[in-house]
Amino acid sequence: MLNNRYVRTIILSRVCLQLGIWVRNFAILLYVTELTKNDPLYVSLISVVEYAPIFLFSTIGGTFADRWLPKRTMVWCDLLSAVSAFVVLMVIHSGSWYALLFATFISAVLSQFSQPSAMKLFKQHVPEEQLQGVMALFQSLMAIFMVVGPVIGAFVYQRFGIEISLCVMGALLLVSALILSFLPRDTKTPAAADRSFAQELRDGIRYVWASRPLRTLGGTFAASGLAVGLISPLTIFVAMENLGQDKSFLQWLLMTNGAAMLVGGALVMTVSKKVKPQTLLAAGLLVSTFGAIGIGWSTSIPLTLLFQTTNGLGFPCIQIGINTLILRNTEGPFIGRVGGVLTPMFMGMMVVGMSIGGYLKNAITLHMVYTISGVLFFIGALILTPLMGKRREAGVNKAQG
Repeated sequence: MLNNRYVRTIILSRVCLQLGIWVRNFAILLYVTELTKNDPLYVSLISVVEYAPIFLFSTIGGTFADRWLPKRTMVWCDLLSAVSAFVVLMVIHSGSWYALLFATFISAVLSQFSQPSAMKLFKQHVPEEQLQGVMALFQSLMAIFMVVGPVIGAFVYQRFGIEISLCVMGALLLVSALILSFLPRDTKTPAAADRSFAQELRDGIRYVWASRPLRTLGGTFAASGLAVGLISPLTIFVAMENLGQDKSFLQWLLMTNGAAMLVGGALVMTVSKKVKPQTLLAAGLLVSTFGAIGIGWSTSIPLTLLFQTTNGLGFPCIQIGINTLILRNTEGPFIGRVGGVLTPMFMGMMVVGMSIGGYLKNAITLHMVYTISGVLFFIGALILTPLMGKRREAGVNKAQG
C-alpha cells in the first residue's frame, strides 16, 4: 500500500496534521481546566466547539469537495488552519481564553472540506481490494497519536505554555500543506459547472436514500454518535472521580486506549480481505458496549485500563468498517456528498451528547452516563442486522437531477 504515491503522501501529511491537532487539543484542555477549576461544563464546551462545526459544515464541505479539485482543497485547508492558529496567538494576549476556541472552530470547519477530498483521492487511486487495508492503515496512524499525542501535547504545554503550543500547531500544519503540494497535479474533472450547489446537494441525499447499506449506516451513525458524545468530555472525570487520580492521569488512560487502537488496527489489516466491513463494524460496536459500561463503573486502575484496552481494540473496527462501507458503496463523484449526508447523523448526535454529557453527570452519576452510552452502542449494532450476511449491493442507481 505504501508503494502507492497517493497513500504515502497523504499519510505523511496526516502525521504532521495529527501531531499539530494533539498539541493544540491537549494544551487547550489543560489550560481551560486550570482556569475554570475543572468545571465539567466548560470541559464539555471545548468538545462542543470542536465537533459542532463538523455537524454544521459537513454537508456543505462534502458537496464542495465533489465540485473542487481534491489536492488543491487539502493544501488550502491546511494553510488556512495554520493561519487561524497564528491569529489566535495574537488575540490571546487580550486575556480571554475563549479566543482559543476560535482556532479549534476554524480547523474543524476546514476539515470538512479536506477529509472528503482525501477519500476521493483514495477512491480514485487505490484498488478496491486494498481500500479496507488503507483504511486500517489510516486508523493505525490515529492510534499511534492516541498513544504519543497526549504525552507530546502535555509536555509542550507544561514546558512552554499555551503560546508556544499554538506556534507548534501552526508550524506543523504548514509542513502538512507543503507535503501535500508534492502530489501530482489534480486531474480536471467535468466539475459541476452546469449544476448548482443545491442540485448537487439534492442528488447526494437521493443517492444515499437509494442505497440500503448507506441508509442503514445512517441509523447506526445516529446511535453510536450519541454514545460517543455522552462520554467524550468525561474521561478526565473517570481519572479524577472514579480512580482518585490527578487530571494528568488522563494521558495514561488515552495512551492505553491508543495503544490498543494501534493493535486493533494492525489486526484488522491482517484480516481486511477476509472480514466483511459490516461484520467488522458490528463487532466494534459490541466491544464498545462492554468497554463503555466497564469504564463507567470501575474504580480500579488496572480494571479501568483493561476496559480502556477493550474499547481501543473495538474502535478501529468501527472506523474502518464505516469508511470501507462508504467507499465500497459509493461512486467516486458522490464520495464527498455521501459523507456530507451521513456525517451529520453521527456528528449531530455526538454534539448533542457532548452538550448534555456534563449536565447528565451532575444530574445523575458518571456511572449511569457511561451505562447509557454502552446501551446506545448496542442499539447501533442491532440496527446493522439487515446488512449482516450480505455482500455489497450490486450498485446504486445514480441520483437523478
